[in-house]
Amino acid sequence: MKLQIIKCLLCSLLLGCLPVTSAVADTGDFALGIKASTLGAGAEGIVGILPALNLRAGANALSVDFDINTSDIDYDVDADLLSFPIMLDWYPFKKSGFRFSAGALINKNESDLEASSQGSYTLDGTTYTAAQLGTLNGKVDFNEVAPYVGIGWGNALGKDKRWSFTCDFGVVFQGKAIIDLSVTGPIASDPTFQTNLAQEKRELEDELENYQYYPLIALGITYKF
Repeated sequence: MKLQIIKCLLCSLLLGCLPVTSAVADTGDFALGIKASTLGAGAEGIVGILPALNLRAGANALSVDFDINTSDIDYDVDADLLSFPIMLDWYPFKKSGFRFSAGALINKNESDLEASSQGSYTLDGTTYTAAQLGTLNGKVDFNEVAPYVGIGWGNALGKDKRWSFTCDFGVVFQGKAIIDLSVTGPIASDPTFQTNLAQEKRELEDELENYQYYPLIALGITYKF
């Protein structure tokens, strides 16, 4: 399903660029690329809009599992990264592949959390049995539009060759984690428990604080048409 979403969006983005492509078709300023990055595997289309300015649009996807913990509880994390970047590449030096890049990602990154199974759970100093709490689950989201700035190397629309190597180094500003926690046990509606659960949420937000600045490192190849 995720790959189908990527393909549909990429096709839409490229079709949307066709008027620009037609205007520069006589110079061959159009390319497609694939890449591997910290945002996952991806594909992108590139069009030239000025001699030193390219427009890029694409999609990335990655699924990964890992663990995090607060002061008292360990969580299993199932992260699904899905993003659709749109950015401008500016080449300030003639005959050089160095570029400055800026733009934004349509950010669909999200994660599911589940507290590791144990006999009891301590939230904000209060201990609850597994029977009281049931299952402790969580959902993590970030801002849906995430600005990006970075630098890179490689011009997919350079005049020398059709195949090009590209790399990117930058930061995605996706904002603080938006966390929702819930339990399935009979204690769920207890006011004191809800206060303790809110404190656990704050601890998780602190644990995930560094993810608001997500590093982007990407390597790819492109083909110019």
